[in-house]
Amino acid sequence: MAARLQSLTVLSPDPERLASFWGELLGSSGEDELPFALVVEPGHVPRVALNQIHFHLSSNAASQEDTVARAIELGATHLDVGQLPAEDHVVLADPDGNEFCVIEAGNSWMAGTGFLGEVAADGTREVGIFWSAALDWPLVHDEDGETAIAPPDGGIKIAWGGPPLNPQHDRNRMHFVLGTDDLEAEVERLVGLGATVVERGHGDVEMADPDGNEFRLRG
Repeated sequence: MAARLQSLTVLSPDPERLASFWGELLGSSGEDELPFALVVEPGHVPRVALNQIHFHLSSNAASQEDTVARAIELGATHLDVGQLPAEDHVVLADPDGNEFCVIEAGNSWMAGTGFLGEVAADGTREVGIFWSAALDWPLVHDEDGETAIAPPDGGIKIAWGGPPLNPQHDRNRMHFVLGTDDLEAEVERLVGLGATVVERGHGDVEMADPDGNEFRLRG
């Protein structure tokens, strides 16, 4: 049986502030439509480059302008990551400096998604294939090194952009937390899919996916 994606955990030096920002921005309906929890935990990971994971917010329910204005009201700031003037999405940073994008209305890739429409990640095709098998989520995109998966009920995508990858620095600010009913059997299965064991704890195991990005498996 595949592991369950329990949460996407974000490490923050001010977890109360960051949790409040995302809770207010997503709202109860936005959080309820996610197939996993968004959890903010204490932790300090210096920002030295773009994050390995960032969020894409859709304009399916609210306008791009309204979402940007609301985010800035809550403490977000505009961020220049080299985007071109002709590009229609808006790049912002949350109060911790984590980048996220507000995608324009009518974007076909975001059609049918919820407000938090995509978890966009830096990663190879191999890591997309790994996560599809690890979670038993179907692969909904596989082209030119780019991959994406989605839960069977839809609503959100997790996508990996393919090479070239950004350099890895220390730990990631965001990581997945999986749950399983049989910890040792699931560790063995995930290792067989290409993961590695980083550290064993009491009732959980820190692992790394084929690209070396850490995640946690809990029994």
